[in-house]
Amino acid sequence: MTRPALAVDGDALLRLGAMLKSTGYTFSTVTPATHARVNRRPENARARSLRDVLGWSRPFGPGVLPDPIVELMDQAGVLDRDGDEWRSRVRFSSYDGELLVHSAFPTDAADSVFLGPDTYRMADAAAAHVRSRQWPVRRAVDIGCGTGAGAITVAKRASRADVLAVDINETALAFARVNIVLAGVTQVEAVRSDLLGGVDGTFDLIISNPPFMIDPAGRAYRDGGGGTGHDLSLAIIDAAAERLDPGGTLVLFSGAGIVDGVDPLRTAAEERLADTGLTWSYREVDPDVYGEELDGEAYRHAERLAVVVLTATRPA
Repeated sequence: MTRPALAVDGDALLRLGAMLKSTGYTFSTVTPATHARVNRRPENARARSLRDVLGWSRPFGPGVLPDPIVELMDQAGVLDRDGDEWRSRVRFSSYDGELLVHSAFPTDAADSVFLGPDTYRMADAAAAHVRSRQWPVRRAVDIGCGTGAGAITVAKRASRADVLAVDINETALAFARVNIVLAGVTQVEAVRSDLLGGVDGTFDLIISNPPFMIDPAGRAYRDGGGGTGHDLSLAIIDAAAERLDPGGTLVLFSGAGIVDGVDPLRTAAEERLADTGLTWSYREVDPDVYGEELDGEAYRHAERLAVVVLTATRPA
């Protein structure tokens, strides 16, 4: 059964995050397959620690967490209770010295906010681009921001830039606002927008890590759209081509099912970029990810799944 949409108290969730930071809490989120595998171990059936509850999403009961933590979870609206089996509806994960709140495992709700290894890779790519730029970033946007990790990463390295974090998922925006305040990046604003349709102006940096899977369940955080899962990635390329300033760059982190040695996303992206005047590069970040997906019908035609970074720049 999927969970209903989550309504949170942002102030209480922010206090919870601040309390976790004060304890030195850290957690690195793994892929869903790894998460499920680790949690299936008999000794992990119940939570025994803060990381078990707010990282591994294991059930727990009275006495496992300090009372102030439980009280803040209740106030924030992120604690489900069923007798003595309690569950957190959020996780807190670490990246770049920050804590980021996102949805609990499994991410099966319609408004799930995903964070995982691809988030780390995307944010690393954005940070590397900011470091290598010839000109400073003045105005940036993170399309489909989710937790806001990308926007926060850019803002920490471009302190004079105005940064937007945009998404159509209200839960994502609520989480992103908490994460922005926790990180202390005051120049980031989380705004509801379908791609760039809800914001004005041009940008000298656009970053995005959109859903890119073929997902028969149609989960918004995962389904990239179309027969290959690439519709959203291609729409972001189109939006960037219209809204990049001279010298501006799109950094798009995505993925593709490779078929007979051919990357269909690269082929489609090349067609979209052909008449835009943008110069671009495309590289595989990891040639073999999410191997468990190859067992399903959606990827029976693919020999492997790769994650990729496309960088497209409007010449100055």
